[in-house]
Amino acid sequence: MTERVLTPRNRGFLFLDAHPAGCARLVTDMWEACPEPVVAPPAGEGPVALVIGSSAGYGLAATLAGLKRAGIRGIAVSFEKGPTARRTATAGWYRTAATAALARDAGRDLVFLNGDAFSDGLKDEVADLVERRFGGRLDHLVYSVAAPRRTDPDTGTTYTSVLKPIGAPHRTKTLVFDADGTPDVREVGAGAAEGDDIAQTVAVMGGADWERWIDRFAARGLLAEGFTTVALSYIGSPLTAAIYRQGTIGAAKTHLEATARTLHERLAKTVGGRAVTSVNGAAVTQSSTAVPGIALYTSLLRAVLGTRLVPPVRQLARLWDQLTGTSPLTADAEGRVRLDTWELAEDVQAAVAERWEAVTTETVADLADVDWFRAEVRRLYGFSVPGVDYTAPVETDVPWPGLIPA
Repeated sequence: MTERVLTPRNRGFLFLDAHPAGCARLVTDMWEACPEPVVAPPAGEGPVALVIGSSAGYGLAATLAGLKRAGIRGIAVSFEKGPTARRTATAGWYRTAATAALARDAGRDLVFLNGDAFSDGLKDEVADLVERRFGGRLDHLVYSVAAPRRTDPDTGTTYTSVLKPIGAPHRTKTLVFDADGTPDVREVGAGAAEGDDIAQTVAVMGGADWERWIDRFAARGLLAEGFTTVALSYIGSPLTAAIYRQGTIGAAKTHLEATARTLHERLAKTVGGRAVTSVNGAAVTQSSTAVPGIALYTSLLRAVLGTRLVPPVRQLARLWDQLTGTSPLTADAEGRVRLDTWELAEDVQAAVAERWEAVTTETVADLADVDWFRAEVRRLYGFSVPGVDYTAPVETDVPWPGLIPA
């Protein structure tokens, strides 16, 4: 037994430990927030799906919404660290354990694999599982990977992604919290991309790995007739465009969208399938908190929208309806399913922009929902989750979900 009383210890938006009970409760809350299915497939008969990047952010929402809304079975892939003598496991480790328990309770056969999604070895392991456990046919693939580095299996070259504007340096407002939790609005600068920064970022966060997954399954004849695949993406506000959509990450997103169009042409011809990207709305995730300006923007957006801000699991429920044919799969001219229209509505963006211009450290508590944002960041690591007793010891040595015999 390795029970401990855990208190949050953090460096900015990065927490050193995660709370198992809080992470589990967060997963349960997301499950309950997902709408019930229109027609639920019987246990053992749902579509076979692969979710890559299943333990955090929109990938976690895709996994939970897929289980509840679409009745998926199949495989969920993530890359997490287990507990050690000094540290708890990562939050994604505990969220995965909780997701596995919900899948079992729902009678869904979902296998959870922990490993490097960029490696060919893991791709082959997943393909083998599809072949021997799930009838040799994959119906859906959801790609949701945010990573700082990727090693190309063909060349052994390791690429590193960067968050930089393209063309010129950029300064932006950002939100930080002092040690006592007091919000502070500061201005930060980012130097322009140089050298091979763009190419490196595209190599990590573009569509190359997504296409490699599809190639692997296609070569083994594992794509079902009508197979659909989606890569999760984000466009965001003009307020954050210079550092995000018009920056190095934006170049990677553009490459991802171009990959979707290429894949769609191939899949339509070979299996009557379809490839799209899904543009989701703003959310507080471990990845988004690393982007300068996003914390402030999201806090302002929440203040404008309140409870009208659509949580990821509800957005992904809509996406699964489209992937499974419950509702029509509709995309814009760039092949993008737009789940972000509520965020980018003209009146919403105008209200956020007005607050952005006026916000300072002195006014931020009135103009932005900083208490909500700070709590959302803590909840990513299992803290500040309602209904959890943080004074009680909790078992931190939670095992990774084992493979249950089919």
